[in-house]
Amino acid sequence: MKLKVKEMDIATGGTLIAILNKDDAQKLDLHHEDRVRISFKNRSTRAVIDIATKKRLVPKGKIGMMQEVLDKLKVKGKDSVEIDIEEKPISVHYIREKLDGKELSEEEINAIVKDIVKNNLSAIELTYFVSAAYTKGLSTKEIICLTKAISKHGDQLELDTFPIIDKHCSGGVPGNRTTMILVPLLAAAGLTIPKTSSRSITSPAGTADTMEVLADVCIPVPEMRNIVKKIGACMVWGGAMNLAAADDKLIKIRHPISLDPKGMLLASIMAKKTAVNSSHVLIDIPVGKNTKINTILKAKKLGKDFVKIGKKLGIKIKVIITDGSQPIGNGIGPALEAKDVLYVLKNDKNAPKDLKEKSLLMAEQVMKMIGIKDARSKAEYFLESGLAYKKMKEIIKAQGGDPNIVPSKIKVGRYTHSVKAKTSGTIHSINTRTISKIARVAGAPKDKGAGIYLHKHVHDHVDKGDILFTIYAENKQRLKYALHILRIFDGIDYS
Repeated sequence: MKLKVKEMDIATGGTLIAILNKDDAQKLDLHHEDRVRISFKNRSTRAVIDIATKKRLVPKGKIGMMQEVLDKLKVKGKDSVEIDIEEKPISVHYIREKLDGKELSEEEINAIVKDIVKNNLSAIELTYFVSAAYTKGLSTKEIICLTKAISKHGDQLELDTFPIIDKHCSGGVPGNRTTMILVPLLAAAGLTIPKTSSRSITSPAGTADTMEVLADVCIPVPEMRNIVKKIGACMVWGGAMNLAAADDKLIKIRHPISLDPKGMLLASIMAKKTAVNSSHVLIDIPVGKNTKINTILKAKKLGKDFVKIGKKLGIKIKVIITDGSQPIGNGIGPALEAKDVLYVLKNDKNAPKDLKEKSLLMAEQVMKMIGIKDARSKAEYFLESGLAYKKMKEIIKAQGGDPNIVPSKIKVGRYTHSVKAKTSGTIHSINTRTISKIARVAGAPKDKGAGIYLHKHVHDHVDKGDILFTIYAENKQRLKYALHILRIFDGIDYS
């Protein structure tokens, strides 16, 4: 069947989707979520079908195309294309088998991941795959196969060096920006640490959001390789490259209902480490009431799983379980966290002691992993001598930023509100989830200068009238929204 193209001016963000008029669909006995093969000149692609019931959306004789399909075929409105019925990918059958509880083979998992990367699976089919992993679980063999497949169907960072260091945090702690101190510190010690990091999904800032205050984080793999070869380290946004494309698509499906199948979580993290050829990985699992891993027992079990999977992949894993009961550092939000990081690296009097201490602990553990003696003293030396700060300046410059930027010049939101203690007492707890919510409603991480600055931490004594924390926003409306959330939840308990 020949149809004329109608540009829909909509992007799906991944899945290849075309829309048929209901009468044209009926002629070919096509239904929602069926596939068609669309051909134009010497190019063709498979697309998932939606059906328009109103003629004004897609008239008879036309095919509505989402941006991804237009780009794939290089067609424009009024071009004519040929469509044929296409069978569903075999990977849909494998997903159905996983829903029935079958252990999938390496070949079957590879087929699923290949179709994910090629955008051959619909959002519904991807959701079923995530659901199957959640309800039926993934065996160790399946986790290894999924890790390798995600890594295989993406770019690889090839480096002729050993060891290659990496780290990961399971998350849930606002302001926990240790990566941005650990990376230059270890690089100053002569180690190689090509760090790909994520942007925030539910927190006020991810490492990539905070690093972007100082430098460009959208670095292609070839440039990333050159930076690492020259400097020994980088801090870039993993989403800007094709290192683990399938994983990024699966995360989008998992996020809306916070579905984190353990096997898929392990494969997700380890695939990214495999993609940069990591040999040694430090895993930080913060435990607290509002962290992703909220009990020591769960943390220990997850830690054992990481070690086991790492062993199968030839990666040495060290797991540390840390305190996630309150935010780390003072700043929460990209610009405020970037200030904290620079204060620590510059050994400034304004440096948050807890952020510095945790960063030193992590550096010590990494050095011990690779056999460096007197690790703690060496970690302290590279930080306190200013060598880590010097290395950070090199990284910032290599990634297109201003290496001479000073913390006090980093722009934060001009609209502020300080929350003061109504009585004297001691702070018992800080609700990290509430603090994160207020910071996000204030505009973080999209508005780099938005967030919260904590003046007090757990166990601190406060007098009536002392400032507990200050909210920053880049516009009045955002501050108003944040104050509305503040009236519902204040975030800090003291008496």
